[in-house]
Amino acid sequence: MRYDHQLLAALRRFGADPAVAGTAKGLSLAGEHGAVWIAAGLAGAGADRVRRRAWLRATALVAGSHLASIGVKRVVRRPRPQLPSAEPLVRTSGRHSFPSSHATSSAAAAIAFGALMARGPLARAVPVVPSVAAAVCLSRLVVGVHYPTDVACGALLGGAMARIGRGWTLGTLPDVPPGPPVPPVPPVPPMPSMSPVPHIPHVPPLPPSLAGVGHD
Repeated sequence: MRYDHQLLAALRRFGADPAVAGTAKGLSLAGEHGAVWIAAGLAGAGADRVRRRAWLRATALVAGSHLASIGVKRVVRRPRPQLPSAEPLVRTSGRHSFPSSHATSSAAAAIAFGALMARGPLARAVPVVPSVAAAVCLSRLVVGVHYPTDVACGALLGGAMARIGRGWTLGTLPDVPPGPPVPPVPPVPPMPSMSPVPHIPHVPPLPPSLAGVGHD
């Protein structure tokens, strides 16, 4: 786990910048107990009445993923990292580190909410969700309270749970009503047959006496 510790120390040094430290602390606070994602899911349920049940199920899936990560923490019981050169920038609600609950709920929200947004008027905003989720995950390393493997495994756990619950979440979406029936194309009338040209019998030339030949 030496490389895990070294990578954490390198990322923690970015927190020496006050602007980076403030952003990381704000993201960590927003992701505490999955609060930002639960609030986003409830806001989606309130704004999208047609798919309210799907939004509520996706929010419940995010909350369930967060609870699952807490259960894994109590089994693994990995202690929080201790960096001698830098103290953590935020306080934590628990002593155990593996997996990151922030990463678990963020990955679950990125997949669950992203699938809902892709099927509605917010399709253009779909890339925003994974971007914010990645920022929340990275913030836990910058503030120095998780190892990189904590974040990576937490994201895998949240992603797996969102994939498993995808059918349960999207199964409540209303069916798209069928459009009006397409009228059948009328058949093309056949072209009228052209009658054959009547045969003109051969007319013999008039005799000279009748044709006026030889008369003044």
